[in-house]
Amino acid sequence: MPFKEDQPSLFELPPRQIEPAPERAEQRALAAELPRSLYLGTMSWSFPGWRGVVYGAEADPKLLSDSGLTAYARHPLLGAVEVDRSFYEPLPARYFESLARQVPEGFRFVVKAHEECTMPRFPKHTRYGKKQGESSARFLDAAYATNAVVGPAVSGLGPRLGAIVFQFPPQDASEPLVFAQRLGDFLGRLPPSVPYVVELRNPELFTPAYAHTLESTGALHAHNVWGTMPSVLQQARLIPPSARKPLVVRWLMRRGDDYEGARSRFLPFTKLVEPDLANRRDIATLVAKALAHQVPAFVLVNNKAEGCAPESLAELARLIGTFLR
Repeated sequence: MPFKEDQPSLFELPPRQIEPAPERAEQRALAAELPRSLYLGTMSWSFPGWRGVVYGAEADPKLLSDSGLTAYARHPLLGAVEVDRSFYEPLPARYFESLARQVPEGFRFVVKAHEECTMPRFPKHTRYGKKQGESSARFLDAAYATNAVVGPAVSGLGPRLGAIVFQFPPQDASEPLVFAQRLGDFLGRLPPSVPYVVELRNPELFTPAYAHTLESTGALHAHNVWGTMPSVLQQARLIPPSARKPLVVRWLMRRGDDYEGARSRFLPFTKLVEPDLANRRDIATLVAKALAHQVPAFVLVNNKAEGCAPESLAELARLIGTFLR
């Protein structure tokens, strides 16, 4: 249920200060070499395992969610972050305002749209209670997305809003042309002048019709490393240039892996556990090509990609820097 604007909120209190981890000189030097049009970030930020990596060793885990971004934004390589909480519930503008106050002017947020916008049917999971298995009335409802997702994010974040991501979970993909048509109608009804990004989890929906929809509506494609989706380089070959400006990459986990399996292997996300060199190289190749053509790029990484998202980004940044030299 959406927050009521008159509901008391801790978000309105000044955030408590959290000390950042000691800066690594080599990361500061690398950040200085990379183009400012490259925005590297993680998917959410409140992970206690990042103490010593992003946050000071004594950082209180209970404060990271509401107050951790001030320290996060001082990491030399972290110039963006994905707001994941908005996927599970619509959030008010004042929440986004509280986030914006914690970061510098050049920092960017990528906001995930509420899942009901992109979920045709509620999964059979206890989280959905009595709605399990029912159709979602808000699926591709542009009016709902405008009021519950776009409006609060634009109002609260202002120029710090980098993009809004509509993540489509695995679903019935038997009619990809119908999906592309409905997606186009949905995107065309959203407020203009906002960067909208579409992420697919069904390779069957990744069609020329989908690519044409993005091109005709001005939306962007999220080149994602996930499940059975093609590699990011294969995805880029189908997507028209206009839907890759800026380039958006989301590195979730290696192809064929599963969420719970990766999570159990990598907790508490303190270090790289299983380096994924192939996907790392593909992403670096794609990003370096975009930057070489003066195309801005957003790269967002999950802990379940290799074990620790900030460390993955550090390795990825080194490789991108090598390709650009």
